[in-house]
Amino acid sequence: MKQLIAPLALCLSLTAVQAQEPLPEAPPLPEASGDVEDGFSLLGEGARLLFRGLMDEAEPMMDDMGQALKEMQPAARELLAMIGDLRHYEAPERLPNGDILIRRKADAPPLEPEPEKAEPEAPSGEIEL
Repeated sequence: MKQLIAPLALCLSLTAVQAQEPLPEAPPLPEASGDVEDGFSLLGEGARLLFRGLMDEAEPMMDDMGQALKEMQPAARELLAMIGDLRHYEAPERLPNGDILIRRKADAPPLEPEPEKAEPEAPSGEIEL
């Protein structure tokens, strides 16, 4: 099979070379005239309008994404403080059941204990209405 591929590729490349004809000479570029300048200015104006329309459509989505990131910021800071340096962890590993494990390296320094959070008061037997 491999012996047939090389001759076939050679034959195909030679036929493509033989079928090519010389390209005709390109016509000379016209001198810059009013029509060409008008065309370029219209093309530039069209591009500006296109980008302005895209920005008008994207701006509400960008505002929503910025608001979502602001809302996530405290939780992300807490998570990063809990994790510490990422160099102390192995690459993620996916288990057959779909769980993902991220193991801490054996030579990593010990974790600092988390500060204890105040426990909420236990509800009393009475129900307030």
